[in-house]
Amino acid sequence: MRTNRTRPTATSRVNTEGLTSEQRVLDEQAATYTTSDTQAGHEIEILARAEQILRRRFERLGTLSQPSDASNWLRMRLATRDSEAFCVLLMDNRHRVIAFEELFQGTIDGASVYPREVVRACLKCNAAAVIFAHNHPSGNSEPSSADVAITRTLKQALDLIGVRVLDHLVIGETVTSLSQRGLC
Repeated sequence: MRTNRTRPTATSRVNTEGLTSEQRVLDEQAATYTTSDTQAGHEIEILARAEQILRRRFERLGTLSQPSDASNWLRMRLATRDSEAFCVLLMDNRHRVIAFEELFQGTIDGASVYPREVVRACLKCNAAAVIFAHNHPSGNSEPSSADVAITRTLKQALDLIGVRVLDHLVIGETVTSLSQRGLC
């Protein structure tokens, strides 16, 4: 009597757990993707949670008593961006934050800033003071001549409506304050 035995092939060999080697490879690949997707998801959750904590801490501060208060918060918001963003912290007379607005988005090496839109944002919130901030995706926080020029233009425009420009922060790997350099 002849038995009909087939030889297992490489793709159909069964391991001790009852899985073919092909199934095992697919399971391992799925586990790899799941692990990396899960890790990425956890990182996103952690970053979102950190931002919430900083936002609550920032809101609790009420009054910005030290330049580092705004600098730290804005650095968290802008340092990891891959394109330039120009933002403004709008404050009342006692330097309590009324609002944070991202007014302009740019490219990897610049953003167009329109004084009219900055004035509009200040009037909309009835702001008495502002701190400007923008990032340099390159990581270099050294202000350009264009950064200094737009700061002066905005300061002149806001002086006309009684809004004080407290600072303009350039955010890269570090934070540079135009006010501390006497440029604001």
